[in-house]
Amino acid sequence: MNKVLLIIQREYLSRVKNRAFILTTILTPLLLIGMIAGGAYFSIQGKSDHKVAVVDANGFFKNNLKSSKDLAFEFPDDVDTTNYISKGYSDILLIPKFNGNEKTTYILRSKKSIGLVIEEKIEERINTAIEDKKLQDNGITKAKLDSIHKQSQFAELKTEQQSGTSVKESSEKAASLIGYSCGILIYITMIIYGMMVLRGVMEEKTNRIAEVMVSSVKPFQLMAGKIIGIGAVGITQFLLWVVLIITLSSIAQSFIPHETLEQVKAMQQNGGVMPTGVGVMQASEGAQKIYDLQHSFSTVNWSLVIGCFIFYFIGGYLFYAALFAAVGSVVEDLQTSQSLTLPITMPIIFSFFIMTSVIQAPETKLAFWASIIPFSSPIVMMARIAFGVPTTVPYWQLGLSMLILILGFLFTTWLAGKIYRTGILLYGKKITWKEMIKWAFTKTA
Repeated sequence: MNKVLLIIQREYLSRVKNRAFILTTILTPLLLIGMIAGGAYFSIQGKSDHKVAVVDANGFFKNNLKSSKDLAFEFPDDVDTTNYISKGYSDILLIPKFNGNEKTTYILRSKKSIGLVIEEKIEERINTAIEDKKLQDNGITKAKLDSIHKQSQFAELKTEQQSGTSVKESSEKAASLIGYSCGILIYITMIIYGMMVLRGVMEEKTNRIAEVMVSSVKPFQLMAGKIIGIGAVGITQFLLWVVLIITLSSIAQSFIPHETLEQVKAMQQNGGVMPTGVGVMQASEGAQKIYDLQHSFSTVNWSLVIGCFIFYFIGGYLFYAALFAAVGSVVEDLQTSQSLTLPITMPIIFSFFIMTSVIQAPETKLAFWASIIPFSSPIVMMARIAFGVPTTVPYWQLGLSMLILILGFLFTTWLAGKIYRTGILLYGKKITWKEMIKWAFTKTA
């Protein structure tokens, strides 16, 4: 046991003191926040403004086709398909004469590709304009129609989850964000630290360090010490990321105007609305967004989410790290390892894609089985847990998933130990998974 602890200490300290570890620990949260901020900025700046000239053969679209900030409709008399660009328009919409309810084809000609989002938005605006015209034909004036539309925009959906007789408020947006974040973190760490285990074992094999070490420690102890040591590095880095993100978030909060923070505080004290006599519409847009974000995350059972994340973070790492260590023990360069690591990395990649589907529908059969099978459960189950336990994920499913992951980790560790014992001292031969499995299930004297 003391020998294993020495190996763990060596693996841990050699990596924690490494300059690359320090740089990635500091830069990763900054990069993550920068990507989020950059994505938000470019999503706003990346929107292209469309100025559309409309040629309407029906005569009623001018008063019913609604424009927006990024999509403006104009009805000039002297514009056609030959001169709309020179007149300063980006697109021209040709609306033919139609009668009744027959299907009609509209033509939008553009100097550039408009993209699917704008195409769907224009089609929606046209259908809405036709609907408004039909309502007007049935006696509802445009002014009355606009008034009804404005007065009807007050509904706000509030979701709740029921477990037995108890009811708890929930937030699908917060659950989706937490599910994605947890799944991505586990996905990245399993790939990065799994490959780190592989490289560490391979380097000791090629440098003949393993030959010296196995003379005083058993190969299985060497593998276990390396896996646990590198896993401890991952946990350390994750905890430091949490501290840095919390610190950066606190710093960012100091840049929020005091008036906005006061509005958020007032809304928190009055159930999401401004105090009596002020009116909810007087809260700034920024204050409303901050309140909505804080309120959404307040509905999350953080103790359960964090506890399960730590379990699946460690369990998923141990499950796959043992397999990466087995591959590292039989190869002498990274190029050779690519064909052997493919059967290990593919389930991780498939789990990520399954997770994106599960977040949209966390109670399907695919979601259930993918959260139970240990090859995918670390990523998929975390996506489901964010939606609620025991409402979305019953306790028996969570317990079964954890039990199977533990058994899976014990199996892959046993399998890797058998392969490691033979492969670590084998040189100059190209090994396949078929041979590795044969080593594992062959009895040794």
